[in-house]
Amino acid sequence: MVEEESQTRSQKMGLMGAISYIIGNIVGSGIFITPTSILEQVNSVGLCLIIWILAALISILGSFCYVELGTSIRISGADFAYICYVKWYPLAFAFMCVGCIITYPATLAVQAMTFSEYIFKGVQIDLPENEEYWAKMLLGFALIWLLMFMNFFSLKTFVSRFQIAASIAKVAATGIVIVTGFIYLFKGHTKNFNDPFGGSTWEANAIVTALFAGLFSYDGWDILNFGAEEIEKPKRTMPLAIIIGMCSIALIYLAVNISYFTILDVADFLDSPAVAQTFAERTLGNFRYTIPFFVAILLVGSLNSTMFSASRYLQAASRQGHLPSFISGINPESDSPRTALFIHVLLAMAISFTGNVDNLINYVALAQWSQRAFTMIALLFLRFRSMPVHPDRIRNFILMPMTFGFVCWSLVVVTVVQAFTQADNWQGRAGVYIIFGILGLGFFVFLMFVFEKALPSVETWKNGSERANEGTTKFAQIIFNVMPDLAVEGEDQMHLDDLPKKGEEENGSIHKVYPTLDAPELHHRKPTQNTEDGFTKF
Repeated sequence: MVEEESQTRSQKMGLMGAISYIIGNIVGSGIFITPTSILEQVNSVGLCLIIWILAALISILGSFCYVELGTSIRISGADFAYICYVKWYPLAFAFMCVGCIITYPATLAVQAMTFSEYIFKGVQIDLPENEEYWAKMLLGFALIWLLMFMNFFSLKTFVSRFQIAASIAKVAATGIVIVTGFIYLFKGHTKNFNDPFGGSTWEANAIVTALFAGLFSYDGWDILNFGAEEIEKPKRTMPLAIIIGMCSIALIYLAVNISYFTILDVADFLDSPAVAQTFAERTLGNFRYTIPFFVAILLVGSLNSTMFSASRYLQAASRQGHLPSFISGINPESDSPRTALFIHVLLAMAISFTGNVDNLINYVALAQWSQRAFTMIALLFLRFRSMPVHPDRIRNFILMPMTFGFVCWSLVVVTVVQAFTQADNWQGRAGVYIIFGILGLGFFVFLMFVFEKALPSVETWKNGSERANEGTTKFAQIIFNVMPDLAVEGEDQMHLDDLPKKGEEENGSIHKVYPTLDAPELHHRKPTQNTEDGFTKF
């Protein structure tokens, strides 16, 4: 094992790579989307800044809980892998459904709507309310479709170049706001801080809603857990990366918000759906047009990143037999998962009509924090049942996962109670129904259609589902020019050699936990090479 690690260590992510990955993944569209959403709930400068600090502390606490999970169960996949490890397969399948149908599409929809908002503010387009709504929606949809087709045909070049441009725009936009705001602050523009808590709203439901918006901006702190197998010296690298990365992000977010409040009062904030543009109009003169330009590029990068990861999530789930096989289709020339991209875009467009940006953020947050609540139960289950984990792990003080689990469950419970106690909060109730309805549907689908002792054990059903699966796969092949990328027996077994099991080593599978849908051998992409880690490359 030591010899194998030494051979692959140069290919693994070190400390600086992990820090840059965390910062690059988190700092992005959120800081330009959520400041107004937070202020709308708490209604004061001081409480708004406290929400940003509290969201940072919760994210850091959660990060360390996930560091324990990542160093204990050194398998990529984050929540899905950890819930599977404790063998709660129906729950893992249900949350996989929520991620595919709600979390990723809603995130894409939020980013597209914010892109349209900044473009309209930047070029100063003024339309009647109804016409403006549809114009913004169509602009967002046009961008999504453009990105989808670019990902269809020039995947590697497009992704890499746009992520570089988005990173430059990210640094430029946040840097301009921070430097400009602090110049005005040092010149004595402090009137908005004279009574920081005046008019504050201290209701629990308002604070929780504001917290969800803040946590949405910090979301991505668990990114290292999705690639835990690719991190060098995880016991050292993961906690250091979290401390340095998350503290840096918290300082950036606080600095940006202080800069905003140096120029804009509460009323200015609430009147502006694109607060960075309003800030630029007050401070930068003719240079103000650069801010929406930078933010637009940043948002295009965020959209592309979301589309890239979401399509791979769908494709990977299909590849392992969790979703119909046609979704696994990959174009042989560009390696683009075209069918998964198309389905993801359709879902994002559909969910765009279910509410405004704030409601969509709440949908995403409720889904994510529900999953994290169960992941914390899984971590405590690992602790109290003394299940086998990696011997070189980080073990937090037991109150840390308990506290974070309590926070997760509190956020979920308060959101659900708020949705059903406020008479006019029909969109909140709709969001709760949608998310928990999909969870329930996921359980039903697993128990009826995936669990091997249910319908898959009936020969008639098995034959019919195989024919339907083959028919849809052939149709997708013709329409999207793709070939299914399906796991075959013995492939993608995740080796758990590092986990001690009652005194001896055993191999097992984390990802392939459900029966793989059979498809004709003709449609499988043939393996060309076996690697040392047990994977088959295509």
